[in-house]
Amino acid sequence: MKIMITGASGQLGKCLQDALANTEHEWLAVGRSDLDITRASDVDQVVARAKPDVIINAAAYTAVDKAEAEPDHAFNANSHAVANLVEAADTVGALLIHVSTDYVFDGRSKRPYLETDTVNPMGVYGKSKLAGEREAQRAQRHIIVRTAWVFSEYGSNFLKTMVRLGRERDSLSVVNDQIGTPTYAGDLAAALTNLALRQPENGIYHYCGGEPCSWYDFAQAIFNTCNELSADFSPPTITPISSAEFPTPAKRPAFSVLDGSKLKRATGVEVGDWVGALRNVCSKA
Repeated sequence: MKIMITGASGQLGKCLQDALANTEHEWLAVGRSDLDITRASDVDQVVARAKPDVIINAAAYTAVDKAEAEPDHAFNANSHAVANLVEAADTVGALLIHVSTDYVFDGRSKRPYLETDTVNPMGVYGKSKLAGEREAQRAQRHIIVRTAWVFSEYGSNFLKTMVRLGRERDSLSVVNDQIGTPTYAGDLAAALTNLALRQPENGIYHYCGGEPCSWYDFAQAIFNTCNELSADFSPPTITPISSAEFPTPAKRPAFSVLDGSKLKRATGVEVGDWVGALRNVCSKA
């Protein structure tokens, strides 16, 4: 099997390369410097030349707040580029696996979100990702995977920001009224690789990292782990605050826990283990 990965320089793209490195499968990872997926002709040429069996689209515009001021950029990367991948995938008969987000929901649910629940994104980022889902659904063979709160040892993410701030400051304030599920990109990469091999029926699937928590809880777990790993790390004092006390350009869903039972039934893939991943990731952050 030949797998093509877009977004090779992002945290998920790098974890996908790690996941595939020790397998017998042939794979090709392309980043922005190799391929601009917003250019249809370039996508057509690269995919036609590579002839992959599966395309995993890990490329995305993920600057949630910045998207409010740059809607054209967000939709170009998160929707129009997906349309280009759809056309190219269909031409070579490839399965398109597209990664989406919990931000397609408005956060008003009282239980973990199912794939069939009503979508209602509150900001430009979520709307652009929903538009991308709808483009991906046009592919003859497609799987859409929604995930949430992704972190890893690579790139920029909440965990790495907390570790940096924890070293620089004695105290921090962190939001405690947004509930979600941190997801280790390495676990997500393993799940996507499993999907590429098993290829269940077309549709939307949810994958997240285990037990739900607030951003405050996640920060606390990060600092506790760093403290266990290094005697030189002195955890800052964390003060829980409300979202109203920390206004941002984009609204975030207050509750965005995803139910991963459909994916488990289809492939046997269990939810991830963000707590278990912390020690490894914090040691490299």
